[in-house]
Amino acid sequence: MDSRPAVVVLLCLMGFTCAELVKFIDCGSTSGKVATVDINPCASQPCQLHRGDSYSVNVTFNSGVESQTSTAVVHGIVAGVPIPFAIPIVDGCKSGIQCPIQKQQTCHYQTALPVKAEYPAIKVVVEWELRDDNKQDLFCIKFPVQIV
Repeated sequence: MDSRPAVVVLLCLMGFTCAELVKFIDCGSTSGKVATVDINPCASQPCQLHRGDSYSVNVTFNSGVESQTSTAVVHGIVAGVPIPFAIPIVDGCKSGIQCPIQKQQTCHYQTALPVKAEYPAIKVVVEWELRDDNKQDLFCIKFPVQIV
């Protein structure tokens, strides 16, 4: 009996246990609407992000506008102060989104979130924006994480 199909199914199910839909707050999405946010791996919330590791961030949203470009801006909010959070690729068109973005298009934004080893162990709220041609937010989301 060939057990390869069972192994493939098992591996797929293991992948689903590492990612959990993240509870987020919309912080002013003016030209789009977020459907889901997930971080991989993230087994519980707030997601525990280990220093020196990198995480996959996936946001599914529906665009309310046409846009030739999309640009990500990420901050960590510490004691009410936004601190820029570097990500390797800020161009959303190089992060899973097919550009130009069409109105009413469902988009799947996917990028890496590296957690530098020098970051302090702290709870922080991440504010993630993806801006259109007019610097309006295709999405703006906030979600808590804990850097460990």
